[in-house]
This record gives sequence, structure tokens and C-alpha cells, in this order.
Amino acid sequence: MAVNIDNLTITTPVAKSATNPVALELTGAQALATLPQVVSRLADGAVRLVAPTRGAASKSTHRTRCEWKEPGYWALGSAAHHRNHQRMLLQQVNAAQKVVIAQMHVKDDDSPAIKVFWNKGKITLGFRQDYNQVTPVNSTLLAEVPLGAPFDITIEVTAAGAATVTAACNGRSASTGTLSLAPSWSGRTFNFHGGVYNQLDFSESTPAEDASACVISQLDLSHQ
Repeated sequence: MAVNIDNLTITTPVAKSATNPVALELTGAQALATLPQVVSRLADGAVRLVAPTRGAASKSTHRTRCEWKEPGYWALGSAAHHRNHQRMLLQQVNAAQKVVIAQMHVKDDDSPAIKVFWNKGKITLGFRQDYNQVTPVNSTLLAEVPLGAPFDITIEVTAAGAATVTAACNGRSASTGTLSLAPSWSGRTFNFHGGVYNQLDFSESTPAEDASACVISQLDLSHQ
């Protein structure tokens, strides 16, 4: 079954224009039609996302991404259960060997509630229990997740703010258990992200071939 990204928003490593270096955002359908070098559909229906380390970045950062995100935001109480599940593999990772692969982002804030990384062959995450928490609590979820190996990553959260992150690879799985969002998140709205977001600043000396690339073979987003 083909992975459907048509109505998702894709943040690309491509500049808006020759005079505007900010990262171009467009729908998945538009990206598939116009930017095959960074967003492409494979013969089996999977979607490939590529983020050269040196490229266009969002706002004032020097970190590139090729990342999908939900086009709108949702409140915790808008559904009993919110879920983001990706089955994916990493074909290539930047020189730092660290890339964001999934997020539970919050509107009007640069620090997500949950940020999941592939970090030197391990799935790790940062969790902010409180909205005003400056430094997330970091932990390792699953080790021995090599390049080229399919893995599953799932972020789930209930209307009450009980979140869980699970990962599975090569017959092994791990879960965070319940991560409780504090009442300080009340009134905030969220959206899910996924794909590849380089955790390495680029510069004039960054090699052109340095990049991260993933293949997403299954993507399930639900709020029900």
C-alpha cells in the first residue's frame, strides 16, 4: 500500500528562491511532483526523503531537514487517542550520525514535547514533561538499529496527556512506559512530524555529499 503524504506539509532542504534562502515548504503532492531529488516515491509505494546537510534551513538555524508534518494543530482533548506510527529505514546519515526522525511538536514553540532521534545506531528521545522546561530529559529507547534496517517508531498520547514512545527493530522492541505531560501543557496545540532532520550545523566547508536519507514504508496518523 502506497504511503500517502499528499496532504501533509513537507519542509524541504531546498530554498524558497534564488534570493530567499529559507527552506521551502509545500504539500507532499507538490513535493513529489516537483522535487524528486529530495522527495520521491519508490516502486513499492514507499516514500524517500533526502536532506543534504548543506542546504536551506528554517528561520535562523543552520540545520537542514526533509520532514513531513501534519498541516494543522490539535489539542489533546480533541480526541481520546493521538498516534503517529512510521515504519522506516535510514539509508544514510550525516557526519555527526545524529538525526531527528519523529516529533510531537507544539505550536509557537521551538522545543517539542517529544523529540525522537537516531543517534549512532540507537533510538533515543528527549521528553519535556513541563511546557516551561528548558532542558528535556534524554534517554535511550532501543540500541542496535543499524543503517539499512527497517524499524518502527510510534508516538502515542491520550487526551489526559499520557504519552508513550515505542520502537521495534529486527524482532526487538522497547517502550518508554507512560510519559506524563504536566498541566502546564494545557491549552497548547500539537502536531506530529517525521522524516529526517539533521542534527549538524552546516558551513561553507560542509561536503556536498554529506546528507541524511530515509525511506518510509508505512505511515499511520490517527486522532480518534
